[in-house]
Amino acid sequence: MESSIQKTELKKPCLNCGAELKYKPGTTNISCEYCGHQESIQVDKNGFEELELYPYLQEMGSQKHSEEISMLHCKNCGANQHVEENYKSLHCVYCSMPLILEDAYKEEWILPGAVLPFQIEKEKSFLIFKKWVDRLWWAPNKLKKAALDPQFTKGLYLPYWTFDAQLSASYSGQRGEYYYETRRVRNAQGKMVSQRVRKTRWYPASGRVSGFVDDTLIEASKQKSGRIPSNIARWNLKKLQPFNSSFLSGFVTEKYTIPLKQGHLHSKDIAKDIARRWCRQDIGGDTQRVTQMDMQLSEETFKHILLPVYISAYRYQGKEYHFFINGENGQISGSRPYSFWKIFFAIVFGLILIGVLVFLGKGS
Repeated sequence: MESSIQKTELKKPCLNCGAELKYKPGTTNISCEYCGHQESIQVDKNGFEELELYPYLQEMGSQKHSEEISMLHCKNCGANQHVEENYKSLHCVYCSMPLILEDAYKEEWILPGAVLPFQIEKEKSFLIFKKWVDRLWWAPNKLKKAALDPQFTKGLYLPYWTFDAQLSASYSGQRGEYYYETRRVRNAQGKMVSQRVRKTRWYPASGRVSGFVDDTLIEASKQKSGRIPSNIARWNLKKLQPFNSSFLSGFVTEKYTIPLKQGHLHSKDIAKDIARRWCRQDIGGDTQRVTQMDMQLSEETFKHILLPVYISAYRYQGKEYHFFINGENGQISGSRPYSFWKIFFAIVFGLILIGVLVFLGKGS
């Protein structure tokens, strides 16, 4: 029994009181929320490993960098979640529906190579969320109450793939240089006026570009439309730490559902966009046309990483709303409901006020 326990599921107890130690955001410590005892997380000084891409793809499921973890599947929204602590009860971080712990199952995953630990305490994210809600016009009172309840805000590690590669591309195209001519045209009033017109002279161009593409970031989970807004999905990857399961303690981790092969195909599309941009820069001039491009990638590597976000899920009149806070920099975004009655009474009050002002104006 002991030998079958995987290392990401081992819970470290407090030496003083026996409670579970949890990761303290913004540090490299795990701490006890009951007695305050802290222990340092042993971070690998050698850094994290970039895995060779094609050998891994060819082996298709090599277990060298994989391990088994326990997973909980939300039957309401489909999210797959791994919990790095012993919950008696748990709700889905996305839709707040109860998860049945008895339904937990074992599943293999490619071991994360790195993790960007939470830099913001849950209490601070809660204050950010509350401040954001307080600024909303016409927000329902139930939303205000939700903002006062910390249980609605949960910390989640999101899975991403990153890809590195040496890129080279040969191209042919045209360099455009602007010049201007003056011509006489008739304006809207029927008068002849001079007008300066921009034109372009095109010259043939060809060449070769090359460089290193570092950390192309690709979502590794099939998130629902609007689940993680793009305006908060920006993390400083220089803060990545070699993976240690202690960083996950006290948080929920979503397992990747987009396989490595599919993530790689997406990264190649992004690499083509990068190559095309480099070709345009190499052509120069005022504008450019790339008519043909041949791109090659070499020395490709990848890693599976986890990135932090706080989520508050809220239901109002049968509809689901989400609020997101970047767990590294505190950026917030979300959808919001409107209170019909608040808007209705505001309009009624406004009409009454206008009527009173009109009446007083006639009386004077």
